[in-house]
Amino acid sequence: MTAAENPLLADWTQAFGLPAFADLKPEHFRTAFDAALERHRAEIDAIAADKAAPTFANTIEALEKSGRDLDKVANVFFVKAGADTGDEIEAIERDVSPLLARHSNALYLNRQLYARIADLYARRDKLGLNAEQARLLERYHLRFVRAGGALDKARQDRLAAINERLASLGTQFGQNVLADEKSWALILEEGDLAGLPDYARDAARAAAADRGHPGKYAITLARSSCEGFLQFSARRDLREKVFAAWIKRGENGGATDNRAIIAEMVKLRDERARLLGFSSFADYRLDDTMAKTPDEARKLLNEVWGRARAKAGRERDALQAMITDEGGNFKLAPWDWRYYAEKLRKARYDLDESEIKPYFQLDKIIEASFDTAHRLFGLNFKPVSVPLYHPDARAWDVTDAGGNHVGLFIGDYFARASKHSGAWMTSLRDQQRLTGDTRPVVLNVCNFSKPAPGEPALLSFDDARTLFHEFGHGLHGLLSNVTYPMLSGTGVARDFVELPSQLYEHWLEVPAILEKYARHAKTGAPMPKALLDKVLATRTFNQGFATIEYTSCALVDLDIHAKGAADNLDVTRFENDRLKAIDMLAEIVMRHRLPHFQHLFSGDGYAAGYYSYMWSEVLDADAFEAFEETGDAFDPAMAQRLHDFIYSAGNLRDPAEAYKAFRGKLPSVDALLKKRGLADAA
Repeated sequence: MTAAENPLLADWTQAFGLPAFADLKPEHFRTAFDAALERHRAEIDAIAADKAAPTFANTIEALEKSGRDLDKVANVFFVKAGADTGDEIEAIERDVSPLLARHSNALYLNRQLYARIADLYARRDKLGLNAEQARLLERYHLRFVRAGGALDKARQDRLAAINERLASLGTQFGQNVLADEKSWALILEEGDLAGLPDYARDAARAAAADRGHPGKYAITLARSSCEGFLQFSARRDLREKVFAAWIKRGENGGATDNRAIIAEMVKLRDERARLLGFSSFADYRLDDTMAKTPDEARKLLNEVWGRARAKAGRERDALQAMITDEGGNFKLAPWDWRYYAEKLRKARYDLDESEIKPYFQLDKIIEASFDTAHRLFGLNFKPVSVPLYHPDARAWDVTDAGGNHVGLFIGDYFARASKHSGAWMTSLRDQQRLTGDTRPVVLNVCNFSKPAPGEPALLSFDDARTLFHEFGHGLHGLLSNVTYPMLSGTGVARDFVELPSQLYEHWLEVPAILEKYARHAKTGAPMPKALLDKVLATRTFNQGFATIEYTSCALVDLDIHAKGAADNLDVTRFENDRLKAIDMLAEIVMRHRLPHFQHLFSGDGYAAGYYSYMWSEVLDADAFEAFEETGDAFDPAMAQRLHDFIYSAGNLRDPAEAYKAFRGKLPSVDALLKKRGLADAA
């Protein structure tokens, strides 16, 4: 197959520079990967072997310009692998993951290339670099050192083997979780739906039809399906079945069991860290973050844990009292918590989710997220019809206040069997100016329940918050304004990258946004002020549970990547022992148990870094207080500073310096405790 015959290798002439998705077939990917890898290898070899003395232009800028074809192919492939996979794509993913790891090794363990970068770094103060160039050189040098560029050959060879094996294991881990999710559904009859509101029944009917059971109802392991059932179903026996399947993903024995994979990954990560001079993988991972050390991350988590556990204990007692008052002769179990919490919320606030949900239509919440971006940053969003990778995906042309093209935004919102669970932001193209004014193509991928044909898609309040969260990431990519690709968009420290996303969630709760976009799906009427006030009044309800559910994950993540944890690791026993050590409430389960914890083991993006959501929450709570202090949630001067130093700045600065440039100071934990209703908990 020639380049001209492969739509991935041919010039991308579709609107907005998109690939020809309509012509794309799975067999095109491996050919394209092979060709793109060969081209990039030749580019790297030429840079490393250059006889001329190292300069910023012939080394650093040359590296930044290299690998464009590989980026294009990989970006398209991993969008498909995450959001619209299948047997052929999964087979290719298993093949190319070690190939890409091997290629990364060839780049970062290239001794000639590292020597050129080290030479430039040693002379950095004499090179006449501007601030962005100096930052780029510093990041390149650190990246090569952290990847093993400065090691001797024997250690480099071992490191390369570890990286390849970890890539294969991470791919298998994610595919195993997806296989468990695809293979399980609880098929129900009309009589099994006691307690479920109409919209949940409609979604379950649509899910059953998709799985070949027309006229019946299906609860799947998509979070929106599963959590909705646990929240409303009056059938305790069925709640237990759904919950058991949900928490056992990746731990069912057989070919899709992930426990041996985790044990091997943790051991290999530990060895990799020690080869690089660190005492543990957690120490290695946090060395290049705002937190700097595992102890600093634990300090924050422990400060929150005690307060959250105390509040969750009171929440548990209130739920148990409700069970007793109703004549229930059983102890509250994890599959009961959401159901009785919903009943308690209704009793305390005269409010339940089924009353709220008709006011949170997917299309209206998308509009709300766009309007917020318009009010803050002057952005406009125009729907455009372009061929994409799946019929559910849709696109918007994003322009600034002057009508200039900013980028293309793609939203893919519905759960399906071909999509991995969760929600994420990714891109087909990142912003940069080194090789021309390259505008970004940014995607948000979610897993909301798809409605029955002709019905509007309805979101829970948590779903709506997830949409705003991922769109915050999307804006971080869309608004990027840098020269060099490495510094673009979301390419920042792991415990800083969640700031733009978590901060953006706050605007969902701004009354001006809810008043305009919280519209009833059938009548179009705005949410009554009394109901809106109730929604806002319940913001800290059940936050002990939510905080425990998250913080336990972050603590176990740090523990499993700490010194000594890799020795003779029994994953289930380790998880149980660590939860016992922190006095985990028996009625609450980790939000992500280790066997399906994709943040940690489908690759290592958040490994020893799951704490970063809470670290960033300290920042986001303080950052939104900056707006509240002005009396205007859309204060223009504050929004401009937010744009300049956070959303558009990529990795131009150290994250602490970037935050101080926006806020004038670093935050304390106080705003986070207030936001979660934990300030007075003890």
